[in-house]
Amino acid sequence: MSSTSGDDRRGDDRLTVVVVHWNRAAHCLRSLERLDAQGAPVRALVVDNGSRPAELDLLRSGLPAWAEVLELGRNAGFGPAANAGFRRWLAEGAGEWVGLMPHDAMPDEGTLAELLAVAAARPRLGFVSADVGDGATPVVDPYFGGITRPPSVESGFEPADHPHGTLMLARRRALEDVGLFDERYFAYCEEADLGLRALAAGWEVGLVRGAMVRNPEMGPGSAAVAYLQLRNTLLLVREHSGRYHAAIRLLVALAQITRSLVDARARDHLHHPSARLWAIVDFLRGRLGPPPARLQPS
Repeated sequence: MSSTSGDDRRGDDRLTVVVVHWNRAAHCLRSLERLDAQGAPVRALVVDNGSRPAELDLLRSGLPAWAEVLELGRNAGFGPAANAGFRRWLAEGAGEWVGLMPHDAMPDEGTLAELLAVAAARPRLGFVSADVGDGATPVVDPYFGGITRPPSVESGFEPADHPHGTLMLARRRALEDVGLFDERYFAYCEEADLGLRALAAGWEVGLVRGAMVRNPEMGPGSAAVAYLQLRNTLLLVREHSGRYHAAIRLLVALAQITRSLVDARARDHLHHPSARLWAIVDFLRGRLGPPPARLQPS
């Protein structure tokens, strides 16, 4: 693990934002430009998940002075990479809040300042995220895992079961109390698990309606995404609702896969039947962490 930095100052009053990066240097540099227009002093800690040398060189060459790169040397996944950044920030001991976003998040101007203003008024707020513009509020169903419901407010703070990982803030005391992301998830559903743990410990969790962040690079789901979303949903349901609920969710998944094979109208952006079947198999045999190599993009 190595680090490169253009700014060696520590212990200042800037908000540290952990940016998880993998092989998208140009996108990451554009996202860093957005962080520079947030109405709040920001320091970026880019955690690189083992990018190709050319991408890593491009990232380093365009890095602003207020950002640094923490190189993991491998694709550890979103949650583990975020944890590496969180651990660095926690060890430094400065600041009440830390931010988190992926390399292609594009916050509107002033979004972070708006999140910080809401956070300052809520002493039991542990985790808060920006509005991703989907007109929905994230909740966790005991059978189906992460789903959404219609919003309850038009603007300002809204309680939710978990934050959006597209752009979120975490309070130091909340991370110290409930812990970091569960790294078994690798990617997807780790925010839901963290949110449920925080709520169980008495922390508030929510989003700020109208404080916008967008992810224009989000495309159709890959086989790896389909695999991770189903496998991790089964894990989430089992961990927080029990084996009976997980069994029902597994049966529902099998029914959905079967229907999608015989009826094209039942297919969605995650129509990867073999990947979803492998997700069920691996969940049953306890295989967690990264998706199988055959499902990962080259």
